[in-house]
Amino acid sequence: MNRLFVAYKPTGISSNNFLYSLKRKYNTKKVGFSGTLDPFAKGVLLIGMGSHTKLFRFLNKTPKTYKATLWLGAQSDSLDTEMIEKVEFLEKFDDAKVYEAIKSLEGNLEYEPPIFSAKRIDGKRAYDLARAGVPFEMNKINSSIYDAKLIHYCHPFVTFEATVSEGTYIRSLGLMIANKLGLEFGSLSALERLNEGQFFYDGETALDIKTSLNMKQNFYTGDIENIKYGRVLAIQDLEMKEDGYYWLDGGDTISIINVENKQVKYELNKVDAC
Repeated sequence: MNRLFVAYKPTGISSNNFLYSLKRKYNTKKVGFSGTLDPFAKGVLLIGMGSHTKLFRFLNKTPKTYKATLWLGAQSDSLDTEMIEKVEFLEKFDDAKVYEAIKSLEGNLEYEPPIFSAKRIDGKRAYDLARAGVPFEMNKINSSIYDAKLIHYCHPFVTFEATVSEGTYIRSLGLMIANKLGLEFGSLSALERLNEGQFFYDGETALDIKTSLNMKQNFYTGDIENIKYGRVLAIQDLEMKEDGYYWLDGGDTISIINVENKQVKYELNKVDAC
């Protein structure tokens, strides 16, 4: 079965265990996902089956939008409710101040990701090292925050949405909001991914591959049999000759090519288009 669709992972289950449930549901073995959600988080998860597992890196899946609820004054090493150690009781903030703290995130940020994250440290996941009590340092990362907005403030809980670049840690954004309000602690009580780029949950409906790719369509003017049999393609037979990735329409299939230094190379050939 070759299929690409958007699933909705519930909270309380890892992405891998959720994937096992999809394997059973669709009675297939070759299944993969893009963009891990940890057990605490819920929401959009891109799923590929069969040959479509090879398409993830070519999809238009950024920016991503998340909805999160921040618990002001809640201290947790994991920056969520998994490891709450204590909670400060705080006076309510002025709504305008909360709004300003959230909007101030917009732009380019440099920060340390949370120690309880899936980031790899010398080949091991940071959260595994943190749970084992192994000391390590996290290198700072850069993220782009395209939009941040206040959804609701019911003290001490602040619900916000953030549209961000790939690899952004929303838990860290929550802590930044708390810090901008003059607080030392703040942890997420809920986290949901609303979309990955153009992809939203739609009941696991199969995606149209031809409109999901993050590249331009090119047109091959040579013998179509060359694509059918995976033969070498000449640059002069392409309508667009500039370097880059393109997809070619084969009707029921597509091919993805890479043009570089006047040479044409297949990245994927004859992948089912639906």
